Amino acid sequence: MEKKRRSLPRTYTRKILRAIREFELIEPGDRVLVGFSGGKDSAFLLYALSILQEHQVIDFELAALTLDLGFFTPLDPEPLERFANSLGIKLFTMKTEIAKAAFSADNPEGPCATCSFLRRGTMNRFAKEKGFQKIALAHHHDDAVETFLMSIIYSGQIKTFLPNTLLDRTGLRVIRPLVYFRESELKKAAHFIDYQPIGKVCPVDGLTKRAEMKEYIRKLSRQHKGIFTNLAAAMREGRPQELWPAELTQEEKRRRNLGKDQ
Repeated sequence: MEKKRRSLPRTYTRKILRAIREFELIEPGDRVLVGFSGGKDSAFLLYALSILQEHQVIDFELAALTLDLGFFTPLDPEPLERFANSLGIKLFTMKTEIAKAAFSADNPEGPCATCSFLRRGTMNRFAKEKGFQKIALAHHHDDAVETFLMSIIYSGQIKTFLPNTLLDRTGLRVIRPLVYFRESELKKAAHFIDYQPIGKVCPVDGLTKRAEMKEYIRKLSRQHKGIFTNLAAAMREGRPQELWPAELTQEEKRRRNLGKDQ
């Protein structure tokens, strides 16, 4: 009996293919490593890319990596491995002590920044050692808008993450094929994916600045339905900008105070 081919709803297929083609995320011959945390977003990413591979939309290799961060609640890899096996995808797992370093009492950076930094470094090294050219992460459209607003408020910079980022030191590319999906769409995907996301293991999950920003945008959107759309538009190049000039250097300030600026 011939195995039934899996598929995605047409609206989902259009969005992921739009991102892949618009930002040149995956090309024939690529070896792509998915960061699979066990949550709903990365599960959908793995599922969707496996379908594109199965239907030979693009000829590329696909595997996944799960990092056990070493929290008090041990990570059970069995459901993740079962899901990956059902897709015909090789899943690598790696035990780390990232949580211990992130929540160290003498960590001045705070747990979230340290955890993110160490996770990225670990994944990058693994991908490089195993010969992957690209790391696929499951950041979606809401993540991009939240990052954009957080960057303005907390660091005074107008930026967000890119759908396709070249890492100069390693030559790897980090790609984000889900950038056109709203988080609500990924939640609905649970209806056609036979997978139960693992529970939260991080003690600060839901208590971060990102969680605050998500709630802030949600509150603003209740008052004005166009808030999210406007923020998403503002993070695109080519939008009208009226910004103050760059801040003067100390030398320029000195010269102007002396009246000698030409």
